[in-house]
Amino acid sequence: MTGPTSAPRGEHSPAPGATWQQFVRAETVIDDDQPDPTPNRATRRAMQRATRKKSR
Repeated sequence: MTGPTSAPRGEHSPAPGATWQQFVRAETVIDDDQPDPTPNRATRRAMQRATRKKSR
């Protein structure tokens, strides 16, 4: 095991994309008179799991 060196390390640039700002998806507004959107696959599977657990 070696001790710290007296020569400081130079600065390095971060990995590409590491400093990019992440954005949050905006909520979608749906009018009351429009039909409800269909749920995605994960939501459908969660609903099916919930109904299976209740019936057992």
